[in-house]
Amino acid sequence: MIYSKEVEEMCTVAQGVNHGCAPIPEEANWVKVKEVKDISGLTHGVGWCAPQQGACKLTLNVKEGIIQEALVETIGCSGMTHSAAMAAEILPGRTVMEALNTDLVCDAINTAMRELFLQIVYGRSQSAFSEDGLPVGAGLEDLGKGLRSQVGTMYGTLKKGPRYLEMAEGYVTGIALDADDQIIGYQFVSLGKMTDFIKKGDDPNTAWEKAKGQYGRVADAVKIIDPREE
Repeated sequence: MIYSKEVEEMCTVAQGVNHGCAPIPEEANWVKVKEVKDISGLTHGVGWCAPQQGACKLTLNVKEGIIQEALVETIGCSGMTHSAAMAAEILPGRTVMEALNTDLVCDAINTAMRELFLQIVYGRSQSAFSEDGLPVGAGLEDLGKGLRSQVGTMYGTLKKGPRYLEMAEGYVTGIALDADDQIIGYQFVSLGKMTDFIKKGDDPNTAWEKAKGQYGRVADAVKIIDPREE
């Protein structure tokens, strides 16, 4: 190590009191993190690319510094889906420090990794106060049955008003309107459930009917419109 002449000529002064780093909550323990292997927890990060055309929600389950589980969800950019496929291969098995300094192909995913890293090294993980943390596989709980991301897609214009296209429940097939043309409910089909029914042997029409549902006062509607056609 090279020191400048000014530092070499300084007299030595003791540092005095030094209690080390502050402990952070990790899986129901208070941990003084000094090395990467001291980091554990499950948490999320959200990132965006430079043109803000798309976004990524990244969920990692870290045990003793090693990423054991990764959930990569993207929206808004077709290329991001392929980047997410590569990131899902890259991330498990790496330390959080390696992952932070690895090209995860897409700027939005890289940014999500940065934000997630900040959360986890400062003790803001979702599992901070969960004894033994969350098991590997907990990331899938964010997806629910059918293993599909929770997506909301809405569109509206001043001239024609709002259109519900996709809700957490599924693909919106109809918007229920009252006498004043205000939305009072919607109909939907759960594409994840529909696909599962087809895999179990149902024909597509039967699967479609079994996967349908509705929310709100659909029964009171004066008319129901198709959000993609009217």
